Amino acid sequence: MNVIKETGNRMKSYEGRSARGAKEKTAKERVDPTAELRRAIETGHFMPSQRLVEAELAAWLGVNRAKVKLALGKLEQEGLVVSEPNRGARVRVISEQEALEILQVRTALESLIARQAAQRATPADRKRLREILQSLRDAIDKEDFMTYSGQNGVLHAEVRRISGHATASRVLSNLNSQIVRFQFRTILYPGRIHQSISEHTEIVEAICAGDADRAEKATRDHLAHVTETLEKSLAALARHAV
Repeated sequence: MNVIKETGNRMKSYEGRSARGAKEKTAKERVDPTAELRRAIETGHFMPSQRLVEAELAAWLGVNRAKVKLALGKLEQEGLVVSEPNRGARVRVISEQEALEILQVRTALESLIARQAAQRATPADRKRLREILQSLRDAIDKEDFMTYSGQNGVLHAEVRRISGHATASRVLSNLNSQIVRFQFRTILYPGRIHQSISEHTEIVEAICAGDADRAEKATRDHLAHVTETLEKSLAALARHAV
């Protein structure tokens, strides 16, 4: 946790300064501990099973321990953190089987959302979807897999927004946070990224055409292929571990 301590020391350096210090303090008061910790877990800054020490997190974020405790409680409800008596909090480990089950649930919910997005999309929404799709193509041209993965999430989030289905979107947001590390694995699987862009193109074109049936099927097919790729990736990993 040395990185946390070092970062925390840098973040506390504003104390005692005049105008500049006041601005930095104001910025820290706007920090959302829950969002920052969620992002740190999703991006792998904190690894599965890693302990999350309240005092160190408070220094890192520049907030008090009460806010950190509240944030950890929220993340535990989201399934990202687990608390143990006398041992504190740690990043929850998502098993391979659980990741596959989450993908099954995602398939059902995202297919529903794609259907509704096709029925609700405005011209501005369609323009935005095509812009994101182009950013995915640009990332492939540059062989920038990290950007591709990030924009992939942006595209799915935009479809959720267009659908207007608040309940499904809320559930999906929590589920997606839990399996981010598995998603990188599927993108890196040989040949998968080119299959992925083809599938996303079909989803976007179906939504832009207002074809609800086609959008639902395209999304279901896409996530079926994601699940299949993850199964292959996990199987290959298991073989190499023997």
